[in-house]
Amino acid sequence: MSDAKASGRADKRRRALSGLMTILTALCALSAVAVLLIILGYIVWRGVGALNWRFLIETPKPVGEGGGIGNAIVGSLLLIALASVMGIPLGIATGIYLAEYGDNRFGKFVRFIADTLTGVPSIVVGVFAYSAIVLPMERFSAFAGGVALAIIMIPIVARTTEEMIRLVPTNLREAALALGAPQWRATLDIVLPAAASGIATGAMLAIARISGETAPLLFTAFGSRFFSLYLDQPIASLTVQIYNYAISPYDEWHAQAWAATLVLMALILAINVTVRFFTRRRY
Repeated sequence: MSDAKASGRADKRRRALSGLMTILTALCALSAVAVLLIILGYIVWRGVGALNWRFLIETPKPVGEGGGIGNAIVGSLLLIALASVMGIPLGIATGIYLAEYGDNRFGKFVRFIADTLTGVPSIVVGVFAYSAIVLPMERFSAFAGGVALAIIMIPIVARTTEEMIRLVPTNLREAALALGAPQWRATLDIVLPAAASGIATGAMLAIARISGETAPLLFTAFGSRFFSLYLDQPIASLTVQIYNYAISPYDEWHAQAWAATLVLMALILAINVTVRFFTRRRY
């Protein structure tokens, strides 16, 4: 009987400790979500007053004449698209190599470089792109900005792709190889579709990261007060325009900076929801 009572008391203590830890972790999660909601709510509160249709389609104008961020929206979309075209395929290819063939000295070196680049300040990437592209071209350009943002994307996509591919069950690979498929075909037709959702999540994280970058674009794309789709010319972006308006002494530009921040947040959310939707439909 004494052994049964001791076992019962130990079981109650374990249950109580488990319940306490569950409550603590739930409170931590609630705190994190609450902070995020407070930040988002404050941005909406400060930015929604300056939002209107003209603000979304017009170019910047002098203080007192209104103006908008239409050119910055187009420029940001172009920079994100350009960086994604360069960064996502290269990042996915690097991740595939690290997951499937990277258990060697060269793979460890590439993995170390990717981890190092993930922690490098974005302004360092901007200075590198300025030295490597802007100075030889003798001008700021959208192409230089896209390259800088792609460099930031590559290690994020590569490491996420590697981890997602490693989570695919080994028996799927073995089944494909047993049927006579070469390893590259098994990777493309079996492993990648199985890891597609996780890879898409990594791509979204990378896009969200570059969407909020300002420092690299100050050294590369620089900015413009006009609409531009030329890759060899300076181009506007939401982050740079927010920065310029936020440090100005004018209340009108401060209000427009908050509104532009709200638009940027909505843009990132729309990109994430779109990628999630198409990923869920296909897989």
